[in-house]
Formats: sequence, structure tokens, C-alpha cells
Amino acid sequence: MIETLYHPTVHLNLKQGVASLKNADELPSETIDNFYKQIGINVKKQRELKGYTQLELAQALGHKSVGLVSQAEIFLKRQHFNLEHLYKIAYILECKISDLIPDD
Repeated sequence: MIETLYHPTVHLNLKQGVASLKNADELPSETIDNFYKQIGINVKKQRELKGYTQLELAQALGHKSVGLVSQAEIFLKRQHFNLEHLYKIAYILECKISDLIPDD
């Protein structure tokens, strides 16, 4: 007998009391790439709404050049923002982290 437990974001199938989880290897790499691309788009949108340049945001993050910001906004060379970047960017731009992360 398989029993399914529902959580707002996690679905577990219980088979004889053992949870079976999805394998992350089944997730297409394009899905992750698109996730990072959308984050970059969202950061750019919030940055522009506040009237900041890439250099101003980079400097506020503690960088001397625009490299990280300019590349991560367009996912150039697979450069992306990490969680610490997003936390600091949300603080600097006075927005919610959820404004930067895609919904799906």
C-alpha cells in the first residue's frame, strides 16, 4: 500500500513506511539555467527601478568592478548570484528576496 503525504511544497510517497523522494538528477540542466537567468532578470529589474547602475550595485556589494553583476544579470559564462548575494542585494535595493527569486 502506498500512502501519499502532502505538504505545501513537498510530496512524499510512503511505501512500507519509507519515504521515496524525487532524484535531483532527473531535473533537466536547462531548468536550473533558466532559474538563474530569471534571477538575473529580476535583479536587473529591481536595480533599474531603484535607479542604480551595475557599478553602483557592485560597489555596494563590496566589489571593485561590475564583473559579477553584469555577468550574473545575463548568466554570462554561467555566472550567477548566490544566496548571500541575493540577501545583500535585497537589503541594498530595499526589496524582498522573493522579488528576486522566480515563483515556480
